Amino acid sequence: MATFDELTRLHTALDPTGLGHLKRLVGAWGMLSDLCFADLLLFVPVAGATGSKFVVLGQVRPTTSQTLHRDDLLGRIIDETDRPLVARALRLGEIVEGEISITPKGERARIQCIPIRWKGEVLAVLTRESAPSVGRRPGELERVYVEIFDRFARMIVRGDFPFGGEDATEAEEAPRVGDGVLLLDAGARIEYGSPNAVSALHRMGISSNAEGMRLDELGIDAAAVQAAFATLFPMTVELERGADVIVLLRCIPLLDDGGATGAVVLMRDVTQLRRLDRLLLSKDATIREVHHRVKNNLQTISSLLRLQARRLDSRAAKDALEEAERRIRAIARVHEILSREAVEQVPFDEIIEDLVRVALDSAHSLQRSVGFSADGDAGELPAETATPLAVVLSEILQNAVEHAFDEAEDAGLVPPQGNVHLTLNNDGQTLEVTVRDNGKGLPDGFSIERSDSLGLSIVSRLVESQLSGTISMSNDNGTVVRLIVPISAPKTDEP
Repeated sequence: MATFDELTRLHTALDPTGLGHLKRLVGAWGMLSDLCFADLLLFVPVAGATGSKFVVLGQVRPTTSQTLHRDDLLGRIIDETDRPLVARALRLGEIVEGEISITPKGERARIQCIPIRWKGEVLAVLTRESAPSVGRRPGELERVYVEIFDRFARMIVRGDFPFGGEDATEAEEAPRVGDGVLLLDAGARIEYGSPNAVSALHRMGISSNAEGMRLDELGIDAAAVQAAFATLFPMTVELERGADVIVLLRCIPLLDDGGATGAVVLMRDVTQLRRLDRLLLSKDATIREVHHRVKNNLQTISSLLRLQARRLDSRAAKDALEEAERRIRAIARVHEILSREAVEQVPFDEIIEDLVRVALDSAHSLQRSVGFSADGDAGELPAETATPLAVVLSEILQNAVEHAFDEAEDAGLVPPQGNVHLTLNNDGQTLEVTVRDNGKGLPDGFSIERSDSLGLSIVSRLVESQLSGTISMSNDNGTVVRLIVPISAPKTDEP
């Protein structure tokens, strides 16, 4: 199904400012739908159409009542003959009401068509659509809610709602009507409180009758309400009553003739939600601390191996401990990144930089002139992929330093200028890494599966069992190692 922006681009001639106004309306209209107990549809004229045609750019169903439209109408092109009231409201720039047939079976619906004005121009029409009510008197809650909706409807016609510059995300995340509603008069006194709003006040320790009172007279911080009346702009705040109750409060001023004639206050008890947020933060901090301690322990082990290597006389033993220390350092780097923030994705390019630095240090210690370069982007990888992959690339780079350029050294000549180049490509499904050097290449008949090298054996095992990937080594003016690792498929649990 096409998105709001796609439908706008395909069918309308809205400019960016007009489109932004409609987006803000769609971000806030869940509240409007709940207040009027009806479906809301957004009709926008189709650009360049023969006759008057409209595209349905938006549709929302109420949470306070049953929906009239079971089908999704988003993206449908509607002719003026099917919705004459919409066309009339667009032409007149006034609210138009009536009844129409909405199904082939002749089912009737009450329609209220509200022109949406922005900077003096009528951009579209918002329709409120509900089943006809026959012989039923609305209760107080329904009557008050519909009156509030009618005040918002008049603001829409004048261009006062939605509020220019308001963050659509904030409106979408605001409390819903079903959470609790307070209606304030021009003096910020409570005219009406819904049952859920009264319950929220009770949880805040306010048990007296709130009608006719201001929030500050009830002992509630009214700074957000005062700011909304002063700035004529919605304000949202979280109010804490001790450690037990946290209420999210959003005050939306009701405007007329350039001033606030009242306000709607939406209230939601978010105590449990904030407790869960704090618990998650605590768990995130614990996870980061675990990664930090693992990193510290690995670095301690790495230091012990270096100390032990210095005390040995055997070159083979020294080399073995240095290789083990290097592998541990690669794993420690992954945990160091994970300890900085509570994420399960590792920016692997940072790991590449460290691995290249270690390989370069190794080349200097062997007195070999080797340069390293890289292009492409490894992207972010899951931690369970990043750890074995870091060890694998560490081995591949070290193998290039030690074996690709040793022929001249064995002959007693000055080592040539070597180059090791990494190419990385992450397409969201797989990561492909190519490591190419300009060294002496692989010996005839070489096979990674039959190699007796411990490092290549570790590489082969990690690639197959933990990364579920493939690795190949070939000659091409040096050695080329190609590694392909799936990054979206689940990993096996094999060791």
